[in-house]
Amino acid sequence: DAVDQARNFQEMLKFDGAVLTKLDTDAKGGAGLSIAHATGQPIVLCGVGQEYDDLMQFDPDWLLEQLFE
Repeated sequence: DAVDQARNFQEMLKFDGAVLTKLDTDAKGGAGLSIAHATGQPIVLCGVGQEYDDLMQFDPDWLLEQLFE
């Protein structure tokens, strides 16, 4: 489970933010939101495609638009 892995990782390394990859295949972003909530750390970057240029700074407003499309 991604949330359990993130919690364990946070306990061991104390990361400052999450990077979500493959957000283009999880249009609702549910796992990422759960990870951010469970760890108390923000989502800072997200991948929305297959190329390096598809990594973008996370924008909560963008995610909300995707949720309601």
